[in-house]
Amino acid sequence: MSFDKYSFLFTYPDAKQTLSARRVHIRRLYDILELSIHRNELPRARNAWSILVRCKEINWKIMWKTGASLVATDDDDKAASTRNKVEYLTTMMLQFPEARESIIQEMILHLITTHRYRRALDELELYLPSPPFQENSVLHTYAGLICLYVAQPQVAPGVSPEGRSLRDAQHYFDRARYLDQDNMVATAWSDAIPNFNSSGEDRETPVSDDENMDVETNTVQRVKRART
Repeated sequence: MSFDKYSFLFTYPDAKQTLSARRVHIRRLYDILELSIHRNELPRARNAWSILVRCKEINWKIMWKTGASLVATDDDDKAASTRNKVEYLTTMMLQFPEARESIIQEMILHLITTHRYRRALDELELYLPSPPFQENSVLHTYAGLICLYVAQPQVAPGVSPEGRSLRDAQHYFDRARYLDQDNMVATAWSDAIPNFNSSGEDRETPVSDDENMDVETNTVQRVKRART
């Protein structure tokens, strides 16, 4: 039986497999999954996914991004939705260690987009000291950006700036720059932060000679009044 006449909508992760009747059905189901995701028909996509992951022909680990996009979401309980996705990604790091750097990047981005800045920074501080994460320029850049953000007063409600300073951000950006000389974001911020510190020091000093003159004039006048 020839399967050359079959055409599919989406590229299958293991498209080189010889087609059989069973694999044709799996490919069709995969098309339904991808099409449902593109149409934002998540309940239908989850049904297709739940069937696919039970098929021995499917390497569901390499499809972890698809699984992450289908984790149950609840607009009325965003905290629970975030917790579910973080738990899923944490589990996938254990199940699929070959992709753990990409998985933690996805986790950090999700925490940032849901305004969980402190949790994102805690996760980075947990993983960055150990390999292979300590050699990941992107993760150090994320850490620097988060430190830079939460160091601003009254920008991140509910996040304490204690221990988070421009010096922390500088450290992460410098490390990211060292690991990847082509990391333009890290390079730009690494060069910019010292200017922030200089600006802060400048604000603590008189801003013009005119102000100095006014201060000296007032002082002289007070001395003259005291003598009379």
